[in-house]
Amino acid sequence: MSRRNKEIKDSKKFARLLSSIIIGLIVVIGLFVAVGGFLYFNAAKQPLDKHDKSTTQIEVVPGESASMIGDKLEQKKIIKSSTMFKYYLKFNNISNFQAGNYEFSPSMNFDQIAKSLQKGEVYMPVAFKLNVPEGVTMDQIASIVSSKTDIQKESFLNTVNDPAFIKKMQKKHPKLITDDVFNPDIKVPLEGYLFPATYDFSEKHPSIDEIVDKMLSATETNAFPLWDKYGGIVIKEQGEEKRLSFHQFLTFSSLVEREASGLTDRSKIASVFINRMAENPEMPLQTDPTVLYALGRHKKVTYEADLKVESPYNTYIHKGLPPGPIATSGKESMESVLNPAKTDYLFFLADSNGKNYFSKTLDEHEKLKDKYIDSKQQ
Repeated sequence: MSRRNKEIKDSKKFARLLSSIIIGLIVVIGLFVAVGGFLYFNAAKQPLDKHDKSTTQIEVVPGESASMIGDKLEQKKIIKSSTMFKYYLKFNNISNFQAGNYEFSPSMNFDQIAKSLQKGEVYMPVAFKLNVPEGVTMDQIASIVSSKTDIQKESFLNTVNDPAFIKKMQKKHPKLITDDVFNPDIKVPLEGYLFPATYDFSEKHPSIDEIVDKMLSATETNAFPLWDKYGGIVIKEQGEEKRLSFHQFLTFSSLVEREASGLTDRSKIASVFINRMAENPEMPLQTDPTVLYALGRHKKVTYEADLKVESPYNTYIHKGLPPGPIATSGKESMESVLNPAKTDYLFFLADSNGKNYFSKTLDEHEKLKDKYIDSKQQ
């Protein structure tokens, strides 16, 4: 082999060796980058501070992209990297975010935040649920709270009736809580203001402030859109038009809630109350739940003597709406008051099965009462 051929052969060997070394280095560097990237991405997914339970409100407006949302979260120090958050959403095919106001915490990871954005709710591990049904009083809510938490019923009631506490809630919810609640005739200022719903709590021992604030916020979320949709409510009192306040709207809704036995008749029940107030002279509403609320106890049968109880809540002896709500009311009752049926009914009653019967005259009402109530009691 000539010297020239040997040089060429050695050169090719060296080139192959160099190529192998370069490729090896590229692979090693690639592995380092991949591992480093994986570790960084995995670290970025974790909570920024798992011990920091404080929350920050983040508003997501309709049409915002993952990048825009990620930027907000990083700026508010909820996550470490908006870029990693965007890639996380992309790789996991997560989209369709719900617009709204969220409460996010540095203790939340990417998965929890993403689920919150998709569901339109804060996704935190649930410590317990608190179910507040429609048509219950503050006294009953206090019992529910005490059964699920370490808060005593008496302590809850004392707090929600404390003027200083109510003022504090009023500052947080000025549009919802007006000075109407301080009417001296009102038994429980925040009665009917705590929305009936099932609430998730991530803390095992929430304060009374946190519980009540959550329920007041739910009332705003559910009631305000309905109120705005229908532009409030205008009724007639003795032929004169009158616009009801939001407080009166909650009061009216609570009467329908306590009288209704099903969803279908709520708008008719609302129409009966509206028609009675429109009469000239005005007819008293004469609804038994207001009497029971005045008495402060539940009874299956309301007796004649009960109807004479002296109380501003007794709608048998006082015309118009009572001074305040008598219970919680759900969205169906609220909407029935804002959008009542158009009827001429002035009376209604319910039989033992909860079926309602409506009538236009007292004579018709008495006949229905005799048929469906009196005859069944004999």
